[in-house]
Amino acid sequence: MPVKPLPLGFVFRSRAKEEKAPADKAVVTDSKQPRDPQAPKGRPTPKRSEAQSQRRSVAHTPTNRKEAAKRQREERRRALERQRQALAGGDERYLPARDRGPVRRFARDWTDSRFNVAEFFLPLAVVILVLSVVRVPAIQSIALLLWLVVIVLIVLDAAFSGFRLKKRLKERFPEENTRGAVAYALMRSLQMRRLRLPKPQVKRGARP
Repeated sequence: MPVKPLPLGFVFRSRAKEEKAPADKAVVTDSKQPRDPQAPKGRPTPKRSEAQSQRRSVAHTPTNRKEAAKRQREERRRALERQRQALAGGDERYLPARDRGPVRRFARDWTDSRFNVAEFFLPLAVVILVLSVVRVPAIQSIALLLWLVVIVLIVLDAAFSGFRLKKRLKERFPEENTRGAVAYALMRSLQMRRLRLPKPQVKRGARP
């Protein structure tokens, strides 16, 4: 029985399917390759170190509100501890915003390098209060006079110090914003030297 020849179009279609099949299998095979779960779509797979750091960050991400609040409390406690150490040692990286910068540092050093009448206000106030309690009119009059003398000396010293510091700031930082630095230094001068924060970094009489 004679075999009928296959149509020419059928032969070409069969060959096209055979050539296309390996390519489809290759695409399927490639699609089954494991892709890093952290890699965004359309971007190359990150390096192993990057993938590990991303997995660690995901692992440390709080899963509920209680854990998130605990994490915030721990971070706040560490930040306060760093700030406390910075106030004691003068590390500018962790100082509060009001104490940062070369202008504020110069204002602190300038104040700490000199004697200020205001820093003796608390001890003098205690002495004056004790004198004012004594039931002797003459001593009470002396206490009142001391109050007036101390207040006048503090005002005059603050005015003179503020004028000098403002002049020095203009000479030292002509291009910097020195707004608030004089008030910052005067407020610091009201505190006793040993109680000032950040701690004084210069000795009395030193030139900042």
